[in-house]
Amino acid sequence: MANKKRYVVCGVSTRAVGMYIGPMVRDFAHCAEFVGMLDIDPLRFKVCKDLVPEAKDVPEYLAADFDRMIEEQKPDAVFVISMDCTHVEYILRSLEKGLDVICEKPMTTNTADALRVREAEKKSKGTVICTFNYRYNAIHRKLREMVLAGAVGRPTHVDLTWYIDYRHGSSYFHRWNRMRENSGSLSIHKSSHHFDLVNWWIDGIPEQVHAFGALNHYGPNGPFNPSKKDGRSCPTCPEFMKCGYKTRWATRNSTLFAPDDHINSFETKVTQYSMYNPKKCIFDSEINIYDTFVANVKYRNGVLLNYSANFSTPYEGYRLAINGTHGRLESLEFVGGCASALPDLNDGQQYIDYYPIFQGRERIHVVSSTGGHGGGDPLIREDIFLGEDPNRKFDILAKSVDGLRAISIGDAVFNSIKNGGVQDLTGFME
Repeated sequence: MANKKRYVVCGVSTRAVGMYIGPMVRDFAHCAEFVGMLDIDPLRFKVCKDLVPEAKDVPEYLAADFDRMIEEQKPDAVFVISMDCTHVEYILRSLEKGLDVICEKPMTTNTADALRVREAEKKSKGTVICTFNYRYNAIHRKLREMVLAGAVGRPTHVDLTWYIDYRHGSSYFHRWNRMRENSGSLSIHKSSHHFDLVNWWIDGIPEQVHAFGALNHYGPNGPFNPSKKDGRSCPTCPEFMKCGYKTRWATRNSTLFAPDDHINSFETKVTQYSMYNPKKCIFDSEINIYDTFVANVKYRNGVLLNYSANFSTPYEGYRLAINGTHGRLESLEFVGGCASALPDLNDGQQYIDYYPIFQGRERIHVVSSTGGHGGGDPLIREDIFLGEDPNRKFDILAKSVDGLRAISIGDAVFNSIKNGGVQDLTGFME
């Protein structure tokens, strides 16, 4: 027992339970001990212990009891998996106590708070890990290897278009994510994943960002809004069967949707929250983020990025190209929504097309791993609980500086959309 690392979890979210708590007490019990859980909602403790009976004796703490939890349980590290806007508080308080932090993305909801984390970490014996699990996807690791090996020569340009299907995309507008003050906006909450991938692939430090965006699909002016009324909730909405986003998946006999890795935890008849409604109307007027945006990013090493995201498309996935002085890499992925009915989108599998300059095409098939996010979830858990793989040829477990770089782009995207102009990151970017 003495050799085990002791962990507490701040935010007993669905992500926390499925991604970390369950595996911690089952797969990593030989090296990790789950010693405390903290949340604002006591019902989440019951949900967690029902799903993970092995955690039935783990002490429970409310948000005001953070210091008491640390004093009583004496953890070595703190998982921060709560609402995005609360991350900075738990990170800073943990670092003040010299504890390591494992934080779900995004590390914070704005650049200023990310800089606070960086400064606090420099003064602490604790360190911060950002769980950018999408780096661990087999295709994404292979892209990193090929760029590092010089396959495209010096990288010059990245073109990345991301599609989020209408079911997954609309889910953000049911939940707390729909408010800038909670999530930082989708250019941070969601796109920080994507910006981190690009930063990592090209070893890029962002310097300038310019963006345009709009709220095209959700909010009161959404084209499928049955009527302009605030305060509706899907389970009790009298206009439910008039909403195109719902009738695509539900029937008159059931408002429950088919399972989905991202959001099926919310589609249940069993109450899982006592102070939170994850099924608010996607057409409410309080929504203050964008669902469509495009951005240009200039990096210190000269690479240029074209990026776009749309949160209401018929299928989910991305189209990627990495251009360089000596070649080009392409990859695409389509899942969810209608993708299963359209296998020709990517021949039912994902691969990398490599175009050496002045030559033809080489198609590279990559063996994928099992598990969530293209096999990324099990691999990042190994690095978190067992330590980084010493045989790996490149860094992959993201640190606070990576969190800052991804967040700074997402924050600049939102600010450029809202205020116009090019956002300069050179004054603080490492």
